Amino acid sequence: MAGHIQDRWYKTETGPDGKKRRVKTDRHGTGKRYRARYVGPDGTEKSASFPDGEKRRAEKWLTKIKADMDTGQYVDPAAGRMTFRQYAEKWLKELTTDPVSRDAVSGRLRLHAFPHLGARPLGSFQPEHIRAWLSDLEKAVPNATYRRAIYDSVSAVLNAAVDDRKLPKNPCHARSVKPPQPEPTRVRPWTSERVFAVRAGLPERYRAMVDVGGGCGLRQGEILGLPVDEIGFLTGWLHVRQQVKRVGGSLVFAPPKRGKLRDVPLDPEVAAALAEHIRRFPPVDVTLPWRTPDGKPVTRKLVFTTPRKGGAIWRSYFDDYVWKAALASAGVIPQRTRGKRYAAAPEDGMHALRHFYASVLLDAGENIKALSQYLGHSDPGFTLRVYTHLMPNSEERARKAISRVFRTARAEPDGPQTAQAA
Repeated sequence: MAGHIQDRWYKTETGPDGKKRRVKTDRHGTGKRYRARYVGPDGTEKSASFPDGEKRRAEKWLTKIKADMDTGQYVDPAAGRMTFRQYAEKWLKELTTDPVSRDAVSGRLRLHAFPHLGARPLGSFQPEHIRAWLSDLEKAVPNATYRRAIYDSVSAVLNAAVDDRKLPKNPCHARSVKPPQPEPTRVRPWTSERVFAVRAGLPERYRAMVDVGGGCGLRQGEILGLPVDEIGFLTGWLHVRQQVKRVGGSLVFAPPKRGKLRDVPLDPEVAAALAEHIRRFPPVDVTLPWRTPDGKPVTRKLVFTTPRKGGAIWRSYFDDYVWKAALASAGVIPQRTRGKRYAAAPEDGMHALRHFYASVLLDAGENIKALSQYLGHSDPGFTLRVYTHLMPNSEERARKAISRVFRTARAEPDGPQTAQAA
């Protein structure tokens, strides 16, 4: 690194006698005296100014810059002046994740990070700023799981800033910063009585959705995007190839979550319910763009559509006005007060049908690997972590195995009773 310190109050001139001497410049006594200069890795000159009497500090600054370059820790001082919001918005545009995930991250940053951290220059971040923000966030967002998602989004932005050499290290990783810790929860599957009570509370047009969710384990978007030609009435398989989801205010067709195409066993009872539904409510051709609002139009003959125009169902409307009404009719949540919305029911959305499906299969002795495939999970280990407590048969098998051993031992002449008496 080529670097030097310029004294802007003095310059060297050659006098009439040919000797060099220091003379005052036109700037003598005004502004900062010393300017430390060096050439950065990008080939451009960088500099910083220091006041009179601080030449030693300017020298130390240059020494540190050189050390940072030698160790790979160099950060362009100009880059550090970019604000968190400026960098985060640029990072979001370059994010290659699916549009729904990108929208979710954007929303978390816009609502909960930019108002507090957005104007802060990247180079000024310290752990204390993250700690103060997390303290305010805890008061504003009671849900620890959502707070953790917000924190992870902020940390991801700062990780990228470190990778791009705009920040020396991520303050979220400091030992004094304690990330939000969601309270551990256990899936509590619905009983069959609740499943069928909610089903009965739905309009007839939507009741078979419960059969597909509770009998095949499909996600809500996969149910909404189920085409009739993926139902194998003769083969006994239901093929999950797409879903309907919202992207940027528009509905689109897209692959299932994480692109996991799968085949699920189709029970004869579920098949009969679907056949009856199709007889009463014939499938309708629905055209939506693929993946993104500007994607190629794709037409599918959907099993579940809206009653009026036969279009794709908007999940938000269905959840708020159809599903929650069924929950209320089944006594899961209170009835709605006139002029007000139904109560929140985060644990009783349509996803509860997947948990019910998993609990039924595990209780019947299905193995975790097969269940993971049917649910479309990327890792059987994840399925095990979520549902391991729903495997009561393993406990019962353990009790029975121990009982058999002890009953056999007690029945023998030299069993435990004899040993104890001795």
